[in-house]
Amino acid sequence: MIENALTIGTAPDSWGVWFADDPLQTPWPRFLDEVAESGYKWIELGPYGYLPTDPARLADELAQRDLRITAGTVFTAFHRGVAEWETAWQPARRVAELTAAMGGEHIVVIPAMWRDDVTGEAVESGELSDRQWQDLFDGHNRLGKVLSEEYGLQQQFHSHADSHVCAQPDIERLLQHTDPALVTLCLDTGHAEYGGASSLELIEKYPERIGYLHLKQIDPAVLAAVREQDLTWAAANLAGVMTEPPSGLPDLGEVIDAVEKLQRPIFGVVEQDMYPCDFSKPMPIAGRTKDYLLACGSRTRIV
Repeated sequence: MIENALTIGTAPDSWGVWFADDPLQTPWPRFLDEVAESGYKWIELGPYGYLPTDPARLADELAQRDLRITAGTVFTAFHRGVAEWETAWQPARRVAELTAAMGGEHIVVIPAMWRDDVTGEAVESGELSDRQWQDLFDGHNRLGKVLSEEYGLQQQFHSHADSHVCAQPDIERLLQHTDPALVTLCLDTGHAEYGGASSLELIEKYPERIGYLHLKQIDPAVLAAVREQDLTWAAANLAGVMTEPPSGLPDLGEVIDAVEKLQRPIFGVVEQDMYPCDFSKPMPIAGRTKDYLLACGSRTRIV
């Protein structure tokens, strides 16, 4: 990364990938080929098992295409109690090992959704008790400590639609009750907008907690329908709530300007949810989005 620059990357999600293996998803060799052809240099691992998990093989596949890894992704449900640690840590350990082996420095951590991400069925209450909030804080502090001390990785907490940390008060509550050294934000501009949070306000109020970005936009018309009809995240995604920049919200030019003013290196990963999609759809969008984002900032780069 260039010192004090915003470095743009992309992720399997932008190619319609949500799962380790699914026939509706872009095959991983095509994903890597099209990422390179689109001009990107940095990618996330995506769901563990989508890309090869053997470090030597993955390193070779990446080197052939001049690609590097920014982060891995893990899922947690620490609000469910102390026993949830073992459930979360076993898959997280595999992701941490592979991410570190590939030279990545970040782990994007997504909290469990209270509605199923495919069916939309409620699996638990959408509200947390004070005890559950404390378990959530404690679990993420513990995870951040282990990731840092054992793997040299930084936890980047990702607020998410249909999770318990989605709206601005939820995000701020998390930041106010977790260790700043162990828990920083993967500020996902699309999910923040979806939850009614202001990316700009979060950057301005908590500049030291902005550790990583997912850059995406919400279609305001679709979002209005989502709220009016109380659609699930799964239904909202199928309805096209995520839209190609610069046609949606928030204004990514303003977000990039605010991030550049932090004057430190940071990754901004393009992650436009579009599962499932025709295999021919992602690459043109990825190229146009990259060009748009590079034009937004004076210190925004792809290498």
